[in-house]
Amino acid sequence: MRVFVPLTAVTTAALLLVTATGATPAAADRNTDGTALVKVSHGDPYAKCAIGARSPDSVVYPATEVEPYLSVDPRDPKRVVTVFQQDRWNDGGARGLAAGWTTDGHTFHVSTLPFSLCAPGGADYERATDPWVSTGPDGTVYAGGEGVDFVKSTRSALLAATSRDGGRTWHHLTTTHVDEQPFFNDKPSLTADPIRKGTAYQVWNRLDNDPPGRSSLDGPGYISVTRDGGRTWSRARRFVDTSAVPNTQTIGHLIVADRRTGTLYDFYDRITHSADLSTVLEARYEMVTSTDAAKTWSRPVVVARDTAVPEVDPNDPDTLLRAASTLPSPAVDPRTGALYMAYEGADFSGGKFDSIQLVRSTDGGRTWGRPELISPKGVPAFSPSIAVTERGTVALTYYDLRHLRPGDTTTLPTACQLATLRHGNPKLRTERRISRIFDWLQAPFAGGYFLGDYQGLVADGKEVRAVLTETHSDAPRNRTDVYTTSLHTR
Repeated sequence: MRVFVPLTAVTTAALLLVTATGATPAAADRNTDGTALVKVSHGDPYAKCAIGARSPDSVVYPATEVEPYLSVDPRDPKRVVTVFQQDRWNDGGARGLAAGWTTDGHTFHVSTLPFSLCAPGGADYERATDPWVSTGPDGTVYAGGEGVDFVKSTRSALLAATSRDGGRTWHHLTTTHVDEQPFFNDKPSLTADPIRKGTAYQVWNRLDNDPPGRSSLDGPGYISVTRDGGRTWSRARRFVDTSAVPNTQTIGHLIVADRRTGTLYDFYDRITHSADLSTVLEARYEMVTSTDAAKTWSRPVVVARDTAVPEVDPNDPDTLLRAASTLPSPAVDPRTGALYMAYEGADFSGGKFDSIQLVRSTDGGRTWGRPELISPKGVPAFSPSIAVTERGTVALTYYDLRHLRPGDTTTLPTACQLATLRHGNPKLRTERRISRIFDWLQAPFAGGYFLGDYQGLVADGKEVRAVLTETHSDAPRNRTDVYTTSLHTR
């Protein structure tokens, strides 16, 4: 399990616009059912940016695109917006964030998100990270992220922008919250309300390591809300408290909404550290509920124990990987309101390695069932994303290492899989590969070989659309690209 203790601080600021930078068609190879993956990331809009070096040891990976997320316009499934980190640094964040947008579902163009100084008209931050995107019922696209300073200051800021033209241009750049050390803001996500036009929610964890260097930590959940289509955002406020237990933090806040009732559910991981912050004493996934559009929230409900173990190459445990440990992926069945949460856990390997696990609630999150194993038994698996279709089919994507041979420590053959569960029933599970087999060890190294702390999956009527990262071998100046595809589910 990764432990998120603040070391330095981060970002914020400024004004408005964004410009479209590239065009693109093109497909990658085909997956096992013949569906073509479409390349989203084309060119490098920040290739000439020299901002952001933290120290002589800072390494930027040019033309790398990692940590993608995506959204589909509920009015038109061909209008898709993806977001991702562009040009990852080894010691935190990227040169900037970018968006890939399409109006036909196949041909993607690139626009720059105005969240760092590398972007035209961008905010006054040296780097950016944690891209997120969500589309409201009126077609407004909301993008979120984080601006970070490492050199000229120690700021971390939550940023948001909106697009009215499907991701071509971005406006209303807003700093929803900013801090300097000893505070550090981390892992923001952003959710557009599916039934309340103009309403969206940005949530994150705010770490307080005050005074710096002392063994104390507090990491509550924070929220900011827009109710006017992203023109303004509310003052950030605490909505999940951690002060009752010393050295406790949250991470991975993500809101999902029940379209039938308007109820909001925020999922996150709660982690309690030892007095010297060296050991995790307890970790569990929790959920809070709001029935009044985020004005008030319930007390936390425990969803599942976080049993994740360090993400490593199983043939060489000294080789660190970095995926979605500690980050929940929740979804709501649009027909019934049943809740699901996918996550990395080691319950089915005796604590040896992480698999993809799934829990379910049929009573609005009041009680939760036992974890179910989704990925193949005996195979390390990472980075689950989940969505539920109109028919109630539960779909999950994840990376796994089934193609790794014993003794191979020079490559890490990896592929992305799609598992579908009719009516959410694990006994009705089917699976197919949706990516080519690629070498994870070609990815940028940032606390581990890094494809991203998350990937994305959204329901698209009876289908789902996935976005994922693949690596390229022997391409040091183009180690990764982002791909997407629409997938039929039964």
